[in-house]
Amino acid sequence: MTTPDVAVVPVDEPPPLLHRRKGRGGSTLWRYLLIRFILIFPTILILVTLVFFLMRLTGDPITAALGGRLPADQLQERIHEAGYDRPIIVQYFEYLAQIFTGDFGTTLSDNQPVAEVLLTYGAATLELAIYALIVAFAIGIPFGMLAAARRDRPTDAVLRVSAILFYATPVFFLGLVAKLIFSVWLDWLPASGRADVRTEIALTREGGTGIYLIDAIASGNPAYVQDVLVHAILPAACLGLLTAGIFLRLVRTNVIGTFNMPYIDAARSRGIREGRLVRTHAYRPALIPIITVIGLQIALLLGGAVLTETTFEWKGLGFQLTQYLLARDFVAVQGIVVLLAIIVAFTNFIVDVIAAFVDPRVRY
Repeated sequence: MTTPDVAVVPVDEPPPLLHRRKGRGGSTLWRYLLIRFILIFPTILILVTLVFFLMRLTGDPITAALGGRLPADQLQERIHEAGYDRPIIVQYFEYLAQIFTGDFGTTLSDNQPVAEVLLTYGAATLELAIYALIVAFAIGIPFGMLAAARRDRPTDAVLRVSAILFYATPVFFLGLVAKLIFSVWLDWLPASGRADVRTEIALTREGGTGIYLIDAIASGNPAYVQDVLVHAILPAACLGLLTAGIFLRLVRTNVIGTFNMPYIDAARSRGIREGRLVRTHAYRPALIPIITVIGLQIALLLGGAVLTETTFEWKGLGFQLTQYLLARDFVAVQGIVVLLAIIVAFTNFIVDVIAAFVDPRVRY
């Protein structure tokens, strides 16, 4: 009697997560991605509509920004020239047409094209968000794995409480405390700005991407690179800790969940140590939920950037947004908010694409 062939699956490796579906599965993937891409546009339309009509609840932007500072006849003339005396539905469709051509209007306080403001200060916000994500990954993932490995022990309890504190503490309060400790008391780190004045002048004069770290590296001057990185430590740490708390708890929960999988039991029965189980087997499946929530965290980071940039005078979109709010320049505010909404929508789509390729279970 012959023994049937049996496929042997090594117990030292978790089940593969990266594979391509063939046949109907492949078409399901591309149909899913197409649907997700199409949904971007109604999402953006809804967000633009909400922002437009909420801004109009305060009245026309000319009166909001210049009311009381211009004579009544000049004010009415400015309102008529800008078209704010026309029916609001007409203004709405004209604004949609402008957005599709890349025209977000002109600021009332400093008479700059809003698109130019977005390009000038958007790079700074992007740079801060990247720094914050690096901090969040560097703290949230390894400490989440550590909490899972030491579950139900004092280390686990301390890390879980820390994660809650990171997430619950207002980022502006954390920034003020960090500035007090590291800038005032210890005098270790600068309290504000993206770089020293001389560095900013040099990087601005040389042109470039607007992302100071890239421009400093391209300049070939190590002093510029060091100056940019030192100025980024406090704002990046304060904003990154906000997201690190979420990542920590998410990684811990999912790593613990994978401990109940059969391949983990098989590997444990072979005498593999708990630490190796976490590092080699359990953490990879736990990273999939991290990918799926990155899109939501981008929105959180952009929202937190408004407070972080204001606290540290990091001249990005968040900082400019507060300045335009103080000036009651609702044209600029509307343009910045719409751009942030578009960024969040496209970021969520990119995250959906990555999640669909990493985890074949993601299909709708």
